[in-house]
Amino acid sequence: MTDFDAIVVGGGQAGLAAAHALRTRGLSPVLLEAGPEPVGSWPHYYDSLTLFSPARYSSLPRLPFPGDPERYPHRDEVVDYLRSYAAHLEVDIRTRHRVTAVTRDGGGFTAHATGETAVRAPILIAATGGFGRPHRPALPGLAEFTGTVLHSSDYREPGPFAGQRVIVVGAGNSAVQIAVELAAHARVSLATRAPVKFAPQRPLGRDVHFWSAALGFDHLPIGHLLRSTPASPVIDSGRYREALAAGSPDRRVMFTCLEGDQVQWPDGSREHVDAVILATGFRPELSYLEDLGALTEDGIPLHSRGLSTVVAGVGYVGLEWQRSLASATVRGVGRDAAYVTARLSSNTVARRCCEPAR
Repeated sequence: MTDFDAIVVGGGQAGLAAAHALRTRGLSPVLLEAGPEPVGSWPHYYDSLTLFSPARYSSLPRLPFPGDPERYPHRDEVVDYLRSYAAHLEVDIRTRHRVTAVTRDGGGFTAHATGETAVRAPILIAATGGFGRPHRPALPGLAEFTGTVLHSSDYREPGPFAGQRVIVVGAGNSAVQIAVELAAHARVSLATRAPVKFAPQRPLGRDVHFWSAALGFDHLPIGHLLRSTPASPVIDSGRYREALAAGSPDRRVMFTCLEGDQVQWPDGSREHVDAVILATGFRPELSYLEDLGALTEDGIPLHSRGLSTVVAGVGYVGLEWQRSLASATVRGVGRDAAYVTARLSSNTVARRCCEPAR
């Protein structure tokens, strides 16, 4: 006997979308969120963060983002929106329930949370997304560097770095946004392995997300083709390209090593550095699935379009490139949640129909 129809682990945008999709199919899920409220990691992102997609394209299913649909919402607006979305869900949401392990038995899955009673269900959806584990690359000398080292997930605002020599590592949206913001307060270099690529934010006067939706790119199930592609271009209104062209910050080829409090650049020059900020992305935090054998040795889920290829009844929502180029975004998780829950619930019903009567 099980307690619920499904267990959703993670209460951010992916988990809320998954819970909504399950309710739409008439199922009763429980949502387990490690934090104090179901808003995911959004409150922990840097203070100046704004979405690169307009409010019109930043909604979860059945609840439009409020306000001017053409504006680019701030981090705190996204937090408020997720709070409102959670409040409208008719779902058992349990906060401060950090899932530490999931076990499998004849009736499905049991999720064990720190200090809490375990819950059981025939379906398990891992919705802790693809941004739960900050990636810290093994750069030469980084471990012995005597200055400040932090990941972009720990960066909040430029004040603490005023007047310092700072290197931001990375070529994505967050790296460029942080580096440009810091450059008004510190001497900053953006260190990348290849030149930064830019994509216009409003080609032909319309936001790039308008064109992506109008041309159907958001819906194309090509995530498996995108996982091995180089970093996505920085979506830019022109501000960031102009800042780099003006040398504020300057862009440099990745340093060869760090030694003490100094950096050595490819041309052999050395200089003192106060801080290194790693805007080097994230990896999925799914360690609670290790006992199921659902992950690779590196903790990467084995799946096809969000459905586990090794453990029947397990699905994922919110992974980068899970099904499409929008899979890890607010605008994309709803479609992926509908796809995954439809197949998991159909498979569960089929298995139940085939079971002998008791």
